Amino acid sequence: QVQLVESGGGLVQAGGSLRLSCAASGRTFSSYAMGWYRQAPGKEREFVAGISWSGSSLYYADSVKGRFTISRDNAKYTVYLQMNSLKPEDTAVYYCAAGIVVTSTTTPTYWGKGTLVTVSS
Repeated sequence: QVQLVESGGGLVQAGGSLRLSCAASGRTFSSYAMGWYRQAPGKEREFVAGISWSGSSLYYADSVKGRFTISRDNAKYTVYLQMNSLKPEDTAVYYCAAGIVVTSTTTPTYWGKGTLVTVSS
């Protein structure tokens, strides 16, 4: 069992930056791929970024490539999402997720409760 708690969300102006963190419980953290998803108001949840258990493989949605960076620190049981050049369309609840593989075509096993990111124009 893995429990995930997100933090770092908030209100930011367009063009600004935020860093989301996801703290995981359990000693098996380093065995799991991790990722971030988001759900905007009135829309379905969508994949944002994924990282393999070792950190050697990274995956991004086209909409965030070049602006967002996912990373992890297995010693701290934490995964991060650095978000730069934020746009109003990035406004959403961001969810941390864990699974065997976390990409745009897989469904993670574990989910956090989410953190709200609001980008003002």
